[in-house]
Amino acid sequence: MIEVNERLDRMVHRVQADARVPALAAALHRADRPLWSCAVGDTGNGTPLDADTVFRIGSVTKTFTAVLVLQCRDDGLLDLDDPIGRHLDLPGHGELPVRRLLSHTSGLQREPHGDVWDSLRAPDADQLLADLARVERVLPPARRYHYSNLGMALLGALVGRLRGGTWAEVLTDRVLRPLGLTGTAARPGERAATGFLVDAYSDEAHPEPPTDFGAVGPAAQLWSTAPDMARWAAFLADPAGLDPAGAVLAPATVDEMRWPLTVTDETAWGTGFGLGLILVPQGARVTHVGHDGAMPGFLAAVYGRRGGDGTAGAMGAAVLASSGTAAEIFDLPHRLLAAAAEHDPAEITPWRPGPPAPEQLRGMLGRWWGEGFEYVFSWHDGTLRARGADDPVGKPPAVFAPLPERPDVFRTVSGREVGELLRLTRDERGVVVRMHWATYRFTRAQETFDGYDFRAGG
Repeated sequence: MIEVNERLDRMVHRVQADARVPALAAALHRADRPLWSCAVGDTGNGTPLDADTVFRIGSVTKTFTAVLVLQCRDDGLLDLDDPIGRHLDLPGHGELPVRRLLSHTSGLQREPHGDVWDSLRAPDADQLLADLARVERVLPPARRYHYSNLGMALLGALVGRLRGGTWAEVLTDRVLRPLGLTGTAARPGERAATGFLVDAYSDEAHPEPPTDFGAVGPAAQLWSTAPDMARWAAFLADPAGLDPAGAVLAPATVDEMRWPLTVTDETAWGTGFGLGLILVPQGARVTHVGHDGAMPGFLAAVYGRRGGDGTAGAMGAAVLASSGTAAEIFDLPHRLLAAAAEHDPAEITPWRPGPPAPEQLRGMLGRWWGEGFEYVFSWHDGTLRARGADDPVGKPPAVFAPLPERPDVFRTVSGREVGELLRLTRDERGVVVRMHWATYRFTRAQETFDGYDFRAGG
């Protein structure tokens, strides 16, 4: 493990030197190892640079706001398809659905009214809402991906209204404190690094002015440490590993957030967006989930790893930089996660014999045919499962749950045909002779759609 940590250290040092980052901090969280962290450079203000140094995380803030919105949904305070105007009194654009604002498919313009990035003066809550009468919907809703800080700011206002507090108060009470993210806050505090713009043609680093983004805070206000953000990334990848009681959010709800709703480029499908989360496929059924961030003088990249051989539980990486120009840092958490999974893979859990399948299901296990293709139904880890006989290794099976009130009927709870019913048909002896899955007929022998067994017919 020491050798792997040295490898990760070197990766961070290389990026800090090559990208000319005044202060660079990185951390990797995983359930089966101690926290790894690395900090290189200087804060620029005399405070020590270490794992407790605070950086601005920019748009990584959006992932927290998205979780707060989903908490409201789970608590019955809203529906994701509600128009936001049902919950906020708005002078314009109240018809936009909450779901579209979360996935950046609402068509709302990118920024609040005015030249916010020129003046660095953000509106307060009242002004943000009043100015909606003057902002544009630049695309029809659901037409395509269009990133909007304004949309996420409105969702922060929505959370505050529904919970009866400010966005920052609700965030601290409902997310930061329960997950132990003690280094994360809406204000920098005394341990913050100074943010810089590094000159393109010399080694001079220009300090950037401090900014407070007011009512746009739910889109980009937060400050944090690398260990806190690695822990947050691990939560987004494996919520049950960090929050087994679901105090912050049920694992099924985080699954919902991670489902891709749009792609960021119509021809290069390399990055997708779920509900407030960026999804980056890595190949071999591995996905990194999280967000990048950029604010004057700071860049951040925070991602958790899901799937694939060697991936540990609750595995997340964060890279925080005190430079607004070091784009090389955006790839670093992905490389850190991949290197950790490859060179220090999670232990392989030994297989052990388990109890037999329920007696009423044993006769239906094995090979079946549907739509001309062969499937294998089996019983593993206490559940009925199915997979295509030719499915590639690593493709998850369909998993079924029984419906207690309906014998011989199951609900597909994950994998192929999720949500659909599986119905068993038995003969007079109680033998399962036919099944219907999502209404498609499954039989022991290959049949045409009219039930003709072509092998028996000769």
